[in-house]
Amino acid sequence: MQGQGKTTQGHYFQRYLSLIPVLAVLAISVAFTTWVLFNAAFPDLLFHPMP
Repeated sequence: MQGQGKTTQGHYFQRYLSLIPVLAVLAISVAFTTWVLFNAAFPDLLFHPMP
């Protein structure tokens, strides 16, 4: 009984580890898209902020 619980817990842990690269790619894509849209809308504010 106890070994079976560890197996399912390990299985969920492996699924969580396999989800990390997907979440990383999604987060980087969202950040890059936000940066591109902001840079397209306000090109001078990103690198030369107003004083």
